Amino acid sequence: MSPTIKLSSTPTHEFWEIPVLFEDELLLALDKPAGLLVSPEAEFPERPDLMTLLHAGIAAGKPWAVQRQLTYLSQAHHLDGDTSGVLLLAKSKPALATLGDLFGIEKPAQKYVALVHGAPKEDRFEVNAKLAPHPLKPGMMRVDPHNGKKAQTVFEVIERFTAHTLICCRPLTSRAHQLRVHLQNSGLRIVGDELYGGAPLLLSRLKKDYRLKHGRVERPLLARVTLHAEELALPHPVTGETVTLTAPWPKDLRVALKYLREFGRCP
Repeated sequence: MSPTIKLSSTPTHEFWEIPVLFEDELLLALDKPAGLLVSPEAEFPERPDLMTLLHAGIAAGKPWAVQRQLTYLSQAHHLDGDTSGVLLLAKSKPALATLGDLFGIEKPAQKYVALVHGAPKEDRFEVNAKLAPHPLKPGMMRVDPHNGKKAQTVFEVIERFTAHTLICCRPLTSRAHQLRVHLQNSGLRIVGDELYGGAPLLLSRLKKDYRLKHGRVERPLLARVTLHAEELALPHPVTGETVTLTAPWPKDLRVALKYLREFGRCP
């Protein structure tokens, strides 16, 4: 079985080679790249999305679909477009129904990695803050103690730098933009998350003797929402045995951490 699924978007001339993290007769787990929407979004009608591309590939009889005898694929949960990492898909409607119950009630264990501006006082902290859509800013969420829905996240520091922190995020509930808003509410903004006040990561801000050639424009080390779905653990819909899915950290995050370790270490 091919270890990757190749997809392309003719209108945007984009190409993706998406790693398969896990597969059996019921489940397919992919390492979703940052920047690719999971499903169509009204805010971004021009942007390609993973599910539409997958369904088109099945209909067209692409080799990866024929090889797997795929006739059905549906997402079991959601990731934001800029978020990379583990995405679980169901290969049949019964499998999707079972996964829907798991995500709706038992809440599979999820672990994310985020790079943020600033530093928390404690190495481990928990946020219990209800969330609701922002009344004046469509597409945004905010903390709303009165009208919001329960939202709970546990955060643990992985690595500290002079002006940034690498944090492990474990959501205990599943709300839109939960990690982004909980971190913002804690005074920590995710690198590249302009919607919630996060700025891109620039090498010129880290390296004191940084020099840019004349006429060149600096490209950020990280310009996207630096949030990666690293791990998802859940009981298998048939056997009940725990399945742990893990996605390696993406290249842009690894490169950024290399520079932070070289130029942004805590004194």
